[in-house]
Parts: sequence; structure tokens; C-alpha cells
Amino acid sequence: MATIEECRDALDRLAENLANANGDLRSAASVDRSVSCRITDLDTTFTGRLADGRLVEVVPVPGPPPGRAHIRLAMTGDDLVALVAGELNFARAWAGGRVRLEAGFRDLLRLRKLL
Repeated sequence: MATIEECRDALDRLAENLANANGDLRSAASVDRSVSCRITDLDTTFTGRLADGRLVEVVPVPGPPPGRAHIRLAMTGDDLVALVAGELNFARAWAGGRVRLEAGFRDLLRLRKLL
């Protein structure tokens, strides 16, 4: 089971990947949206913002998300680490119920480029 520190490291790597992205990927990430990532097996939620192509202000919060973010993810810590490492395909994990994603329709259209 992944630890909170490993999940934080994975989110930091994701933030770095987004910051270094180009083209369509960069434009898809350039929206200003609140984000939450619920780590179900650790009873922790990471909250932050997707702004100007960067994932910023990421902080862990015990329990469920304190508010309703524009983009909401939920998964186990192991799945988060595997997704960021490229070992788990997001579309298959989402279709198989291992990852939950909730967002508005417009955000989903933008995010498909990231996924």
C-alpha cells in the first residue's frame, strides 16, 4: 500500500510533467480549476488548483474533500502512483472502476487530452 508521502511524490511528479508540457497538453492544462484527489485507502484527500498549466497549492487533508472541487478524482494510493509512473492506463482504470473522475462536461473535454 502506498504511503501519503509516496502519493505526494506522485502528485509532485504530475505537477512537474504538466509544467513541462507543450502543445495540446499544455493548452488542456491551462484552465483555472480546483482539483481534489481522494486517496480512498488512506482516508486522505489532496486538494489543489490547476492553473496556467500547473498543479499548485496541493495539500493533504484528512478524510473526504472539504468542498466540491471542479475536478474530482478518487482512487487508491497504489493506483495514483502507478498512473503517474505510466504503469496503469487511465482509460482502462476509469472504465474498470479503479479510478473515479467527476467534472463538468467542458472540463472532461479538456481533460481527455491529459488522459
